[in-house]
Amino acid sequence: MSLLALFGTFETGLVYALVALGVLLSFRVLDFPDLTADGSFPLGAFACAVAMTAGIHPVLAIGIGFAAGAAAGVLTAWLHVKLGILQLLAGIIVMTALYSINLRIGDAPNVSLLGQKTIFDLFTPVLGSGMWQNAAVLLLITLLIKFVLNWFFSTETGLAMRATGANPRMARAQGISTNFMVVLGMAFSNGLIAMAGALFAQVAGGADVSAGLGTIVFGLAAVILGEALLPSKKMWVITLSVIIGSIVYRLFIMVAMGSETLSGLGLKTQDLNLITSVLVVCVMMLPKIKAKLKQRSAQP
Repeated sequence: MSLLALFGTFETGLVYALVALGVLLSFRVLDFPDLTADGSFPLGAFACAVAMTAGIHPVLAIGIGFAAGAAAGVLTAWLHVKLGILQLLAGIIVMTALYSINLRIGDAPNVSLLGQKTIFDLFTPVLGSGMWQNAAVLLLITLLIKFVLNWFFSTETGLAMRATGANPRMARAQGISTNFMVVLGMAFSNGLIAMAGALFAQVAGGADVSAGLGTIVFGLAAVILGEALLPSKKMWVITLSVIIGSIVYRLFIMVAMGSETLSGLGLKTQDLNLITSVLVVCVMMLPKIKAKLKQRSAQP
């Protein structure tokens, strides 16, 4: 494993940590099974890439990507709370529509950012241009988002959102507008996922319509793995565990792809999604295995 490959994996893990935080909002906080993520991720990438090629500042372009993803999340929530469409089906509908919308935004299956100044270039005078520069910037952004989420969930609105996901009927009895909380939470969730897509476009040097394939699977795996590594009911620990889970999961994928055993079985780079799916199944088994080990240790 080369140092360059390790930093590249760390960068990707930090980008997808924002995806995992978004998935945490929808699946864990709101209890909303949302598949919009596979469309929101490339939506943020295309919105950011097109904005940058139009001469917009890279930081503002990331904000535009976030806003685009938030709009997609609002649409998914609106289909559910206003039209009564099942949560899963609402996400599938928006995800499917976003594929065409992304092609419309980019006017092509991909948009190149070669030659464009990115957010990482802004930190070159301070951090230099070493291989760790991108990772340092992404770590700073990820930690900033984590602290913002920690603060938000300690506010009255954040607590109301958590109550909405935990027990909607009781939340409504307490005077909380659960429909508004769902819309707000879905906007934040998909906004973060689209923001990850915008950052990924700047790291990779462009946006591609197929970049969102398997986004929701990765996000779920990072959340579940993080919970297995750092189990806690405290929100600041939960958000930290999700970030760690994302990085560790990317390391798992890198090790698996570079394994001589897997190469001997004939697996190649194009089998990444297959390997990812198998790893997700293994990750989802961790809580059950952990529970069984606890039961055995508790027995006399």
